[in-house]
Amino acid sequence: MRVRQLTAAAAALLLAAALGGCSDRPAPARPPAPEPVPEVSAATGDVRPADRAAVRDGGTLRWAVDRVPATLNVYQPAATGDSALLAHALYPSLFRPDGHGRLVPDPDYLAGAESTPPGRQPQVVTYRLNPHAVWSDGTPLTAADLIAQRAALSGLDPAYQGGHPAGYDAIDSIGQGADPHEVKVTFRRPCADWPALFGPLYPAAETSTAAAFNQALAGGGHLSAGPYVLSRYDAEDGRVTVVRNPLWWGEEPKADRIDFLATAPERRLDALDQDRLDIAPVTVAVDRALPPAPSASPSAAAAPPAAAPEAAALALRRAESLPGITVHRAAAASLTQLTFNAARAPLTDPALRLALGRAVDRRRVAAAALTPLGIAPAALGSHLFAGDQDGYRDNSASAGPADAARLFDEAGWKRPDGGGPRTKDGKPLALALLVPAGSATAERTADALTAGLAEQGVALRKVTASADSFVKDHLAVGDYDLALFSWPAGPSPASEQRPAYAKPRPDPDGTLDPGSNYARSGTEEIDHLFDRAAGELDRATRLDLLQEADVRIWQLGHSVPLYQRPELVGVRSGVAGAGVWGFDWPRFQDVGWAVTP
Repeated sequence: MRVRQLTAAAAALLLAAALGGCSDRPAPARPPAPEPVPEVSAATGDVRPADRAAVRDGGTLRWAVDRVPATLNVYQPAATGDSALLAHALYPSLFRPDGHGRLVPDPDYLAGAESTPPGRQPQVVTYRLNPHAVWSDGTPLTAADLIAQRAALSGLDPAYQGGHPAGYDAIDSIGQGADPHEVKVTFRRPCADWPALFGPLYPAAETSTAAAFNQALAGGGHLSAGPYVLSRYDAEDGRVTVVRNPLWWGEEPKADRIDFLATAPERRLDALDQDRLDIAPVTVAVDRALPPAPSASPSAAAAPPAAAPEAAALALRRAESLPGITVHRAAAASLTQLTFNAARAPLTDPALRLALGRAVDRRRVAAAALTPLGIAPAALGSHLFAGDQDGYRDNSASAGPADAARLFDEAGWKRPDGGGPRTKDGKPLALALLVPAGSATAERTADALTAGLAEQGVALRKVTASADSFVKDHLAVGDYDLALFSWPAGPSPASEQRPAYAKPRPDPDGTLDPGSNYARSGTEEIDHLFDRAAGELDRATRLDLLQEADVRIWQLGHSVPLYQRPELVGVRSGVAGAGVWGFDWPRFQDVGWAVTP
């Protein structure tokens, strides 16, 4: 689970994206790959480098969070992004992502890990736990912790009230190896995403029974095994304090203490300005800035309020001018896409969806969305990978000829000689575009889409929806034509992205259940490609399968990836190791105050 600010829609989708599975299908022959189309790559993440020699020992960091989370167990329904942020400071993750979305062993917790080679059955993963790694009561990490977590997350026992991340249900057994620090995990079917398991890892005491697991993991008295331990957990005061773990075996944390302070996004610029925060995500503070209050003077009061993009521009200028604050900015590991509702006429016609996809000028849209934030615009060409993620390839050319006008004509939507919207059977091509209310980035994106598609004879009508209603009242029930929202990109696309593209299945009463595929279009072939990729242990073959799945998604006219969602973080001068983490998460022992020259 990653730490990032999300719209309500993307937050809901993030939970759905965590569900999936490893495959029991045989390994495939490698399919031919289409010719890649060169595309600009976006930089995911912008962190001030942390040279530990240049970071002083001691001091306190003040870090903004939305609220004190109800639980630190990221697998419980009440978990939030703040739960994940704190969990990475307090709990082990056997693997962690690097800057390109590749999962690599964390030497603080693993001395080594390897899987049996592709083709050998059953798949057995051998973990060598770091012999120095201990829980905060001094007991070592052992196979018992992995056994209990697998029991809690596999879905085999419905008494456990939590999520079922991909892979745990594929495990057949876990046992101790040659010594207490060796753990062997045997799978009942191949699982390519095994490195994503056990991150975070919780102590057996918190997961070995449903009663223990179902309790909110909050407050003191719980075991942990990170560079920091809990000192204070005060929801009423809006503060979580962590201090150095006295039993920590790795490189010593630089800061003595980190105060995570509940600070509403709209108050963070003030808090940075008043020296009450040192690290603060400010994406929402900028993107959803309110217009300035009208002046009391009659002439000023008559003036219309600033539009959302204008208010956002003012907020960004303010953030950039705050004394002693640097605004880090980068493309987040989150893909913004334009989704087509294939269950609502006229988009039930795949030929029209393909024409619309080719009519969208992705570079123009990315420039409109990102350039005002000072982020280099980069159009996405993949539904499954971010621009600088390992495995990225632009497959947009597979959607068909670039001549959108010809595709519209072939689909029967003709444009009058004098211009104006295209028509078919006397009906104009007019569509509703659903966008999140109050987002300046969404407004700029919608304006660019509206202008660009108007040039192709497509009329768009913008419909805004609040965060509370966007998913529940629109995406989930199919009340939209086109929708603009973000979908997280992670290190395990085969399992993480599958729910967004899985073919909708009918419920027992015959009603179509889209699950998390809000486009309501899918094929057995796409599902099969995801399943094969999830069970393919050979990395090159797995990537080829995912590329082929992306090609088929383009050819289906499911959606158009546009750009990576922008992310902004304000960091006080002198703080090292902080910024926009992208795929990665903070290495908390490196974050601290730079040595004063």
